[in-house]
Amino acid sequence: MLTPEHVKQFLTAELHCTHLDVEGDGQHFFAVIVSPDFAGKRLIERHRMVMAVVKTKLDSNELHALSITQALTPEEWAQKA
Repeated sequence: MLTPEHVKQFLTAELHCTHLDVEGDGQHFFAVIVSPDFAGKRLIERHRMVMAVVKTKLDSNELHALSITQALTPEEWAQKA
């Protein structure tokens, strides 16, 4: 069964994250992702980037769902603080 730590490892393997918070129950996960990789990208493009990272896990049904609660640049994250 997947843990939030596993999902973090999948994401950080391909995205440079300055902040990453993942919660979940083993199949359904929720993530707050802050990455400079998102700079200049629209929200849909950011979500596509994240989902591309976990696509194989989703396709195999090892990961049932990943909800991206927030996908922000470090500057956007700093403004929320």
